[in-house]
Amino acid sequence: MSAAGFPEDEVRARARAGTAAVFPPVDAYGNALFGAGSGSSGPHAPSADALDRARLVPPVFMPQRLEKLVELGREPVYDDVDLRTNVGGFASPLPLFLSAFGSTRAGSGDLALAASVQAGRLGIPMVLGENMVPVHGYAGPADGTLPALAARIRAYADASDGASGGVVVQQSTEDADAEVWNLLYSDPALRPLVESGRLGFELKIGQGAKPGLGGMTVVDREAADRLSDAFTVRDVFGAPVAARLRCATPGTFTEEIVRQQVRFMRNNFPRARVWVKLPPGRDVALAARTAWQAGADAVTVDGAEGGTGWAPRAFLDQVGLPLAECLRRIGTPEGCLLVTGRFHEGGRTVRALALGARAAGLGRAALLAVDEDPAHGLVRLAESIALECRLLISALGRYAPSALTAEDVWWPEDPAATAPGSAADTATSPYAPTPVGAAPVRPSVPHRVGGPA
Repeated sequence: MSAAGFPEDEVRARARAGTAAVFPPVDAYGNALFGAGSGSSGPHAPSADALDRARLVPPVFMPQRLEKLVELGREPVYDDVDLRTNVGGFASPLPLFLSAFGSTRAGSGDLALAASVQAGRLGIPMVLGENMVPVHGYAGPADGTLPALAARIRAYADASDGASGGVVVQQSTEDADAEVWNLLYSDPALRPLVESGRLGFELKIGQGAKPGLGGMTVVDREAADRLSDAFTVRDVFGAPVAARLRCATPGTFTEEIVRQQVRFMRNNFPRARVWVKLPPGRDVALAARTAWQAGADAVTVDGAEGGTGWAPRAFLDQVGLPLAECLRRIGTPEGCLLVTGRFHEGGRTVRALALGARAAGLGRAALLAVDEDPAHGLVRLAESIALECRLLISALGRYAPSALTAEDVWWPEDPAATAPGSAADTATSPYAPTPVGAAPVRPSVPHRVGGPA
């Protein structure tokens, strides 16, 4: 009973395991990273994002290189590229930030703590994910140890130079019920971060791995009983498995709700930066514009490639727009645009910067790096990305990320693709090649948001 191309093994697995087969293997939870491409290998497994197929194309004539030569009094080299960037109101030596790790084991355990220390040393902003307080608490236990959220903040602050970077804390529906932002903003221990302008709050509307769904984690029966008052807890793995699925609610948003939320954040936490995180939804451009116009310091877009958390296989492989399409739909950003999803090297990073992003988030790559070397792995990873960025930006005849434009990116012709610059999209894409003889289009990407230029 088989047919060519039919996923017989998947059907048999569902017949054996039932609802448990909707998810990756439960014994992989906490021991593996998930996201696009980590689910099934069947007919819906995703191909590479168009952003990976695009190429950076240097011009022959480079007037900005001539300007740099005159400024320096010598031929410029790649070391002259200045990567310092204002990332959502925080000074950063690199156009990078540490993406959110939430209440999963990866987000609250030793790897996340090691990543926090190294992000502090690098001076790049760090985002702390949702549900950490509802799951792990905020007040320290009697043994003097710190709960996960406080431990990560302290580790970052102790390792940083006190001038660059910052800590951004997400809040979901359950976090709002626990008044997480109020707890942080009024905590005397965080006063130095507040007074130095290095604390921010991020309204989480969704994420790349499971747009439209809230956070999901696997918990044991004891934790399930403890969390059942705050979260939906379900037995989907079957009687032999001593685990339950804990589900957070995604929240309900409209344009007006987002505007009100951003204004609430501005009014109630005036010294904190305001970020908004968007899933790769079809109206991502409208959502980003709504957040910026309401006063958000940054909008983070998580492509369908993003997310390291637990999610149903169907979401990992079949739901959400690729990051390239999100960038195409947003076009020229009205404010600071941050992007996440499969960033681990300089090429993809520079292409995203050229298409309007201010900085790229390191999520899965950061966890892998600190797993390889808990003391220096993330620092070395960031250094390697920085070198590639300087080499590539210099090769384009530019000397700062803000100087990059969409004309630095070429999209190969692919009639089947829906990516910017594809044959089907050439008429409307802001990234389409400039016709011969026409004036080049140079999208204006502001280099500073929420701080001095």
